[in-house]
Amino acid sequence: MTTFALRTASPAKTRAEAVVVGVLPDGVLASGAEDVVAAYGRKLSGLLATVGAKGAPGEVAKIPTGGTINSPLLVLVGLGADPDAAAVRRAAGNAARAVTNAASVALALPADTPELVRAVVEGYRLGGYAFTSYKSKPATPTTPAEVVVLTPAARRAEVAAAVEPAQVLVDAVVGARDWVNTPPGDLTPPAFADAIAAAVKETNKGLAKGRAKVKADLIDETRLAELGCGGLLGVGAGSAAPPRLVELSYAPKGAVAHVALVGKGITFDSGGLWIKPAASMATMKEDMAGAAAVVQATLAAARLGLPVRVSAFAALAENMVGEAAMRPGDVLRTYDGTTVEVTNTDAEGRLVLADALGRAVEAKPDTIVDIATLTGHMVLALGDKLAGVLGDDDVVAQVIAAGATAGEDAWPMPIPEYMDDRIHSSTVADLAQYDGIRWGGGLFAAAFLREFTGGLPWAHLDIAGPTFNKGGPSGHLTSGATGYGVATLLEYLRARAAVGPAPSAPA
Repeated sequence: MTTFALRTASPAKTRAEAVVVGVLPDGVLASGAEDVVAAYGRKLSGLLATVGAKGAPGEVAKIPTGGTINSPLLVLVGLGADPDAAAVRRAAGNAARAVTNAASVALALPADTPELVRAVVEGYRLGGYAFTSYKSKPATPTTPAEVVVLTPAARRAEVAAAVEPAQVLVDAVVGARDWVNTPPGDLTPPAFADAIAAAVKETNKGLAKGRAKVKADLIDETRLAELGCGGLLGVGAGSAAPPRLVELSYAPKGAVAHVALVGKGITFDSGGLWIKPAASMATMKEDMAGAAAVVQATLAAARLGLPVRVSAFAALAENMVGEAAMRPGDVLRTYDGTTVEVTNTDAEGRLVLADALGRAVEAKPDTIVDIATLTGHMVLALGDKLAGVLGDDDVVAQVIAAGATAGEDAWPMPIPEYMDDRIHSSTVADLAQYDGIRWGGGLFAAAFLREFTGGLPWAHLDIAGPTFNKGGPSGHLTSGATGYGVATLLEYLRARAAVGPAPSAPA
């Protein structure tokens, strides 16, 4: 496993097998590389021009040093014009894939604040991520045994303390990526529930004495029926693998706030009887990414000892075409007693979330945040890099701010008043699951979910776009599962730890 250390040593004198420095526009080396500039002198500008290092984001160039500096290899990564934490995170991710077969790497990127140190560690580890569990002959690991982050602030306590939280976050994101990348035949709802239980056990084993542990309750199909969770049972009825509801509780002494996290966990989505086109099913193993995010964020909060109580709910089901599959026209009764007319079996996520949100309300949290790969409409509206955030204005703003700090982009979206008429358009049930109107489907879905939040402060993250990278790697994002949402949720919990319960929370 790679270890990370902070040092004040200069990059030109560091004896690592590769030294990474940042490049700004017009071929200017970023802060942290001053002695590299001095070592090369006038030769540097010509050398940068020769390798085409202009400082653009995503740019990577390698230069054998020939003894000019102590390291045999100088790696140049573009930072762009604004080397903030997001830019540094991306550059560190690009560097991780550029440096192969090196036992030691020194990162001389801008890292003189806790935020930048976190970005360097997170970016490098996440950029080097690979899912190899199913490779019969996996490539020889190329991750270095040691990565040194060079920073003049290495001896400052708050800077040194930034490494551990970054490592905890990366472990959580990697855990989410691994689950989402796992073939759906091997991660059915029961198997996913068991994997969550194993992760909880492993997390608890690693907690220091006296730290609050995470408790897990795995609710099977028999108990779901006893509880009246008609949404989960209806969606899961077409599958040979029955649904599960996994409830986690992290309750540290002296908690200053209580947050409920709710995640959609459709382990595979065929569309049900409204079967998806073949091309649309190719990556539907990603449909459980919301559940993966809430679980991993909760475990990370426990590892960090955050003084926030977390109640997490992962609604797990497989939406398949079986002889007992739910039909358009069926009416389901959700956990809180609300009846819902099913009109589109491919809009199943909101049905399982309805049950989970009903359970979350009973926990009496200060705020609820749900996260789901919910609608293609949101991808059409915002593209595949942004999440949409809807709900109460204050909570939406807090979640978007958390995402900005964490390096995950999101955008506020409205829930117009007229959506209330649309979700109540059923003539046979309390709510219509879908009304057949093409426009505003992501807004309709959020309005539907709001009906199950009990009036509590709430935000909904629709992550259908950014949760799975179908293209090549870029920055700290590799191909396949991105782990989107883990960092945002963890940062939101940190913020709640700092300010306490939401002002509008019930007494």
